[in-house]
Order: sequence, then C-alpha cells, then structure tokens
Amino acid sequence: MSDTEKPASALSRRGFMKGVGAGGVVTGLVGGTAAPPADAAAASPTLMGPGEIAVTLRVNGEDRTVQVDTRSTLLDALRNRLDVTSAKKVCDRGTCGACTILVDGAPIYGCSMLALEAEGRSIETVENMGTPEQMSAVQAAFVKHDAQQCGFCTPGMIVACTALLQRNPSPTREEVRDGLGGNLCRCGTYAGIIDAVLEASKTLKGGV
Repeated sequence: MSDTEKPASALSRRGFMKGVGAGGVVTGLVGGTAAPPADAAAASPTLMGPGEIAVTLRVNGEDRTVQVDTRSTLLDALRNRLDVTSAKKVCDRGTCGACTILVDGAPIYGCSMLALEAEGRSIETVENMGTPEQMSAVQAAFVKHDAQQCGFCTPGMIVACTALLQRNPSPTREEVRDGLGGNLCRCGTYAGIIDAVLEASKTLKGGV
C-alpha cells in the first residue's frame, strides 16, 4: 500500500515510538514513579567535609568538641586535638595495640576507628584509670612486677588488661596470654605482664 493509500488513522513505527516516549515523560511529570518525592532533599543523607567539621567526643566522662578532618582517626583526634596522649601512635596499622582504648567498655585500636564513628560513644583512656598517687589494681601490679620498660606499649597494655579482667575476673595464665594477644611488647616483658594481671585479679576480688 502506498503512502497515499494509507488510512488517516494509520501510525508508522517511528510515530508509535515517539508517542510512547512522550507519554512516559508526561506520566513521570504528572506523578508516576519517576517523579521525586517532595521531601527528597530532606531525606538525603547529610554530607560532611571535605573540610574540617565539629565533633563532640565524650572522653573520660567529659564532652569535648573539636574540629577534625572527616578522615581523622580517633587516635589522632585524641592526641593532636585533645592532648590525650597516653594512647601511642606506633604501627598505625591496627596490629601492635599501643593505642588501645575503651569505647563503650570494649577495647579497640584508636588508629582503626574514625573520630566521626566515636561521636556519642563513651571513650576511656588510661588517664581515667588511676594516677601515680592512686593507682588502679592493674597499674599497681604492673609496677610491682616490673611489667614495663620503654613504656610505649604500657598504656594500651594496661587498658587491655583492665578490659580483660572486666570480662573475665578470674583468668588462668593461658587465658591472660590469649586475651592479650592483640597487644605487643617489643621489650618482651610478657612474663611480668601476665603475673601483674593475675595479681590484679586477686586484688580486685579482695585477695592478698
């Protein structure tokens, strides 16, 4: 059939496709699934960065607000912005344990958590566990058993030992060894550390 012989209502394939496309656009604009909700902007996640932002960290029972880069670790925020320097930056790879701190009561590596992740959580460092004048049971046992030498691992080790005794008040020597597997002492004072933990366990239970 020639073009002159086609009925007036006939549609070419190209015309049909154009009509479908236009209809889809109209449907979306009128209220189909393609139209974004009116509150789409409100539902979008808040973007932070690339510059520094304010973060409030609860450190040793005190809320402290600091400006940090969104990529800053909790360790860097503590040491460089809050002057809480007991947690040491040694390997910076989450392997040595020198930066061990408590977050909501659980021991974690400070170099392996972003400062942003710690907002609204309870952070405790060795500064909150005792003083030279009034040491904790673990600290006193460390001194008695000479469980420290260079001192770089000591704060993180004491935090880890404290957490170990909180979850297991009566550990065996083997359990102490296993429980402190994530903390390294380059001076090799492991024997003294284990003895210190076992003595602290007795002291905390009212023993001699």
